[in-house]
Amino acid sequence: MNKADMAEIGKRMDGALEALRKELTGLRTGRASANLLDPVMVEAYGSSMPLNQVGTVSAPEARLITVTVWDKGMVKAVDRGIREAGLGLNPQTEGNLIRIPLPEMTEDRRKELVKVAHKYAEQTKVAVRNVRRDGMEKLKKAEKDGDISQDEHRRMSDEIQQMTDKHIAKVDETLQAKEKEIRQV
Repeated sequence: MNKADMAEIGKRMDGALEALRKELTGLRTGRASANLLDPVMVEAYGSSMPLNQVGTVSAPEARLITVTVWDKGMVKAVDRGIREAGLGLNPQTEGNLIRIPLPEMTEDRRKELVKVAHKYAEQTKVAVRNVRRDGMEKLKKAEKDGDISQDEHRRMSDEIQQMTDKHIAKVDETLQAKEKEIRQV
């Protein structure tokens, strides 16, 4: 077990945190965000591709997202992709511009979104803990094989635990920020 292994553990924990941030951006709050349409896939040119590869997504107003489709022939496919993405959005087409008004959020919907955000955060914490477990197992094996001393094992194990604690705290921080954003009317 060396510095590169420790860096790898940190990188895997960072990856879990980044995945959480991506998941949370997809959660709709009261404000329009171009990232809201990130999960939308469009059937284009014989394959499925992300929406941002067939048009420009922007949020000109707090309750409106627009998509300017580059190829006029793709407008119907983009409209269908948005409707089928399960985001509860109802796009309106005008030429190659698609307007997507965001409905007002109800209190029940906000509570539901907070629960979903908590679920994402919990999954991320589990992922971070799994990375810690893998690291600890590597340490045990390295000590057993005689690659590291008992003192090094203890020191590195403390280092992994500190990394874990730091990442779990970041998960909580990210969740609190998103929760505040969701609850904001």
